[in-house]
Amino acid sequence: MTPSDAPDSRWSDLDRPPLNAAALRHALVRPGALWTSLEVVQETGSTNSDLAARAASLPEGAVLVAEEQTAGRGRLDRSWTAPSRSGLFFSVLLKPGPGVPMERWGWLPLLTGVAAATGLSRAGGVDTALKWPNDLLVTVDGEERKAGGILAERAGEDAVVVGIGLNVSLRADELPVPAAGSLALAGAVSTDRDTLLRAVLRSLEQWYVDWREAGGDPAASRLQETYTAGCATLGRSVRAELPGDRSLTGEAVAVDGDGRLVLATEEGVREPVAAGDIVHLRPAAS
Repeated sequence: MTPSDAPDSRWSDLDRPPLNAAALRHALVRPGALWTSLEVVQETGSTNSDLAARAASLPEGAVLVAEEQTAGRGRLDRSWTAPSRSGLFFSVLLKPGPGVPMERWGWLPLLTGVAAATGLSRAGGVDTALKWPNDLLVTVDGEERKAGGILAERAGEDAVVVGIGLNVSLRADELPVPAAGSLALAGAVSTDRDTLLRAVLRSLEQWYVDWREAGGDPAASRLQETYTAGCATLGRSVRAELPGDRSLTGEAVAVDGDGRLVLATEEGVREPVAAGDIVHLRPAAS
């Protein structure tokens, strides 16, 4: 990891200024808060991998942010790359503790999606929808585009590292694939990364603390209700590409108490999907 506090390259790209690590720590790391440390590095392979490697020696609430990731990962080990300072690439260390049954830890990526969408709406003025289980969608020129993703990974017996990658100022000619988007392309009122990161982390703290105090209960913490309201997958015809080269097509009708996506198939069967890639198909003509 390369520290980013070095002043020699601070204004190398005036359109993409560096994050202000000291100001972020001052705003977010305080007595009694969830966030216990915040480190910004210039470049690393993967913030998830780095934080997971140090999880045993760190308290809950450690935050690691990279100005650039050279080996960022999405689900199924897909790569995630973007120009330096063009987005937010960070991971947080969470230790839900014995008060939250382990079977409810699967809600953490969905919780993070709700928190990110809420924070981005407040600070960026951009409507962010959730694609089950872990994509952040924005609208660009009338089309749904993926602007971000979430990856949650176990780190030892008692910890989870949750990573977020979000395209902020990415321009059209920088998009890795045509289906990608960014907050800037979606017309965000602010692309100030310091402001956006503070908003997302504050939102994540609020949602996580409420969920943990409710024993991880997605109904009591209002997480299930809020996720359902913001999920662009529900009500759509979708294809679920499942492990073992299987696929399942149907209408996404619910997110159940375990965070699984429930599909209603043409055979009249409701099948929960716990893991897999979801493809939004064109809705059937009404």
